[in-house]
Amino acid sequence: MTIRWAIAGPGRMAEHVCPDFQHVPGAMVTAVGSRSLERAEAFAARFPGAKAFGSYQELFNCPDVDVVYVATPNAQHKALALAAIEAGKAVLVEKSFTATATGTREVVAAARAKGVFAMEGMWTRFQPVIRSLHEVVESGQIGELIAVQGDLSAGRTFNPSDRLFDPGLGGGALLDVGVYVLSFAQDMLGSPREVWARGNLYPNGTDSDSSFYLSYGEGRSASLSCSLRYEGPGRMVVIGERGWIEVTPRFHHSRAIVVHRVGTIPSTIEHVPTGIGYSHELNEVCRRIEAGDTESPLMPLDDTVSVAEQMAEILRQIGATQPADDETVIVSS
Repeated sequence: MTIRWAIAGPGRMAEHVCPDFQHVPGAMVTAVGSRSLERAEAFAARFPGAKAFGSYQELFNCPDVDVVYVATPNAQHKALALAAIEAGKAVLVEKSFTATATGTREVVAAARAKGVFAMEGMWTRFQPVIRSLHEVVESGQIGELIAVQGDLSAGRTFNPSDRLFDPGLGGGALLDVGVYVLSFAQDMLGSPREVWARGNLYPNGTDSDSSFYLSYGEGRSASLSCSLRYEGPGRMVVIGERGWIEVTPRFHHSRAIVVHRVGTIPSTIEHVPTGIGYSHELNEVCRRIEAGDTESPLMPLDDTVSVAEQMAEILRQIGATQPADDETVIVSS
């Protein structure tokens, strides 16, 4: 079965992700859409036979499309995902799913009401080494999980006009890199009962870095941090009653885990991803659509909603300018 893909937003993220389509059997990029027809045509030229559209609505209405990869800045995700879903298309929405918790809930509700597949593009969950991490945890080798500790930081020069720092485009450290650490903890421990956070801001009110402690009850917790202001190791540790597992830097696309069990010599499990590593989430989308599923059990929509709510609470506690979903993004020409 051929799954026909459309790319909405031929920008920075699409540049990273799209080369991995060559590693996804049965996937074909058939259309590219942008508010600039020229940009859409230039990107579509990489894929033989792909159509180019200078209007997102025309892209969504294209009959030769099964699923839309939404790769625009965070603030535009909500409007584009809702329009694609309304047109009956499945969606893979780049992280962060939307700029706000309210927007995330709206998109999830729309996908479920329409009965179409929807998933957040959290590639970490599909990395082979993370699947091995789950196997080790589920085998009971380190006992019941107690805690998750880790960070993800990427030092960047502040530029208020760049989408990384512009609150109007859903910028800020939390939505760009913090979403990874929160999604990892969500994957391991579920939704927290309480969240405490402290952080720092750029001059425009966008969050530059933050640290947060999540409590899950029954003695379980997560201690996490993220930053665009400085570099960090990008390591994650999963702690159990009888040992711990280190996900080696940088954890969100790691190639190895080290299993430490009390009284034993540490063991290393290594996996090399296929292509850059995005192929694994793309394969998951194709498999689920072919099976007629509307969600992925590895990246369920309830997890996406929970993480969005956690980010909103962290931003509130540190006093950051709350990002907004762009309700004015041009969907049709």
